[in-house]
Amino acid sequence: MTEISLFKSFAKGSEIASTKRSTNCVIYTRVSTKEQADNNLSLETQGKACLKYAEKCGYSVLANFGGTYESAQTDERKEFASMLSFVKKSKLKIAYIIVYSLERFSRNDNSIWLSGQLRKLGIEIVSVTQPIDTSNPSGQMQQKMLFLFGEFDNQLRKQKCMAGIKEVLLRGEWPTKPPLGFDSVRVNGKRKIVVNSRGKLLRQAFIWKAEEKLSNEAIRQRLIEKGLKVCHQRVPEIFRNPFYCGLVVHRMLDGTVVEGKHEQLISKEIFLKVNGLLDLNTHGYKIVENNENVPLKRFLHCHTCGKLMRGYIVQRKGIHYYKCSTIGCSNNKNADALNKRFEKILGYFNLGVSEKFIGVIKKQALTTFNQLNDGNEKSKDVYKDLSQQLVELNKKIERLEERFIEEEITRELYLKYLEKYQVDKKEIESGLLKTSKRVSNLSECVDLTIDFALNMQSRWLTADYYTKQRLQFLIFPEGIGYDKKNDECRTPRINSLFAYVANLQQVLTKNKSGIPELGLNYAAFAALVAGTRVELVTSGL
Repeated sequence: MTEISLFKSFAKGSEIASTKRSTNCVIYTRVSTKEQADNNLSLETQGKACLKYAEKCGYSVLANFGGTYESAQTDERKEFASMLSFVKKSKLKIAYIIVYSLERFSRNDNSIWLSGQLRKLGIEIVSVTQPIDTSNPSGQMQQKMLFLFGEFDNQLRKQKCMAGIKEVLLRGEWPTKPPLGFDSVRVNGKRKIVVNSRGKLLRQAFIWKAEEKLSNEAIRQRLIEKGLKVCHQRVPEIFRNPFYCGLVVHRMLDGTVVEGKHEQLISKEIFLKVNGLLDLNTHGYKIVENNENVPLKRFLHCHTCGKLMRGYIVQRKGIHYYKCSTIGCSNNKNADALNKRFEKILGYFNLGVSEKFIGVIKKQALTTFNQLNDGNEKSKDVYKDLSQQLVELNKKIERLEERFIEEEITRELYLKYLEKYQVDKKEIESGLLKTSKRVSNLSECVDLTIDFALNMQSRWLTADYYTKQRLQFLIFPEGIGYDKKNDECRTPRINSLFAYVANLQQVLTKNKSGIPELGLNYAAFAALVAGTRVELVTSGL
């Protein structure tokens, strides 16, 4: 019979590895608050006890972490994260993390999972005051129970703390740092919240709003001039905070308003007056998305800053305007005036010819664009490269899914790389769309474009808001910019099918004016047609 010892070379695992364990360790100490950090009973005692335990067991301490106050309710702690990174990446095998007690390590519901992940790396958490043998299932269960008790204790403390804070609020006392304009001081051993020098300036801000009806931005500028810097978003927050008129509101009060014991900055009458004015301006206004009076909103953009222009109405006059959404930008214009200008622009895309010429025009358009598409060899090469990249990327995604199903990688890694691949795929598909020269439905696109061009203005005027928006972006894919200073409109791009139709219309009518309303002379306008690709025309308008 063959000796079994001859098969020794095929054995798996290591006899040495199964019997000998690393003695390298790190020490982690922590307290929850600064007050505990100043207590000699905590950090210093923890450090000495951990070091003594390591010496007793013959462990080699490679590093010390912590030594400061960090809340154990979250694992997003600077020293804690540094310690975890060190034990995972250390070239010298780390076998133990020594803590004074398990609650010093972590006190949240993530601690059991984290200890399990460390155990997979061969790292055990050792508590000086809670000696547990975690080399067996029984010891591991004991450790998990202690972690659970720590998390349970946290929840009990939180519940008691929240109940105490609610009682303080119900008494009209503010338990935390007071808002801007107030200081917390001690008078005869009692905490009082009083108005400071910044609060006196904020009192003036309330008066400016109530009496002079100034805008928030004008008030903010006045405060800056007087030495108080406040961001734009903070101004309305201050005006809407009842704390300034002596009241206490808080989510923990469940909708109850309590008379506060702090010093009152302004009267309740002024507060209500200010907020009454705000209600007329920005609070509680109704947004009408499909407002047919301003069909160009979010289609027009500011020539100066590039932001989209919104639509609004001046209630006193009943007049609609387009306005740049950038704070402090004065780029605005009467909506009716810009609507009429856009209607005039559409007139250049209005193909006024008899029906007998329509068939000839469609054939010529097809021939022209086919010639343009076939002549662009560089785009064909780009399209071919992108197509190959897409094929390779799809293979990677399939392989990633197989590895995840076969448990070769974790769910976290799978989701991480899947997200990256999906982003890459979207970029490639977008590039394919831009460089594609094989427009299979070119004939349908040309037909639809010519049909629209036969009565472009009336189609836009009689359409609903949604259809107007789609038609606008169909002709001008990147919108139109408006410059109030020069009262000019500009566009970076015109759909080449519609540009071709407009150019043809000017050739047929011998009116080679270009599009003056967009700052395009005939030569520049005609150049938009040559050398461009065909954009797909969206059907269903």
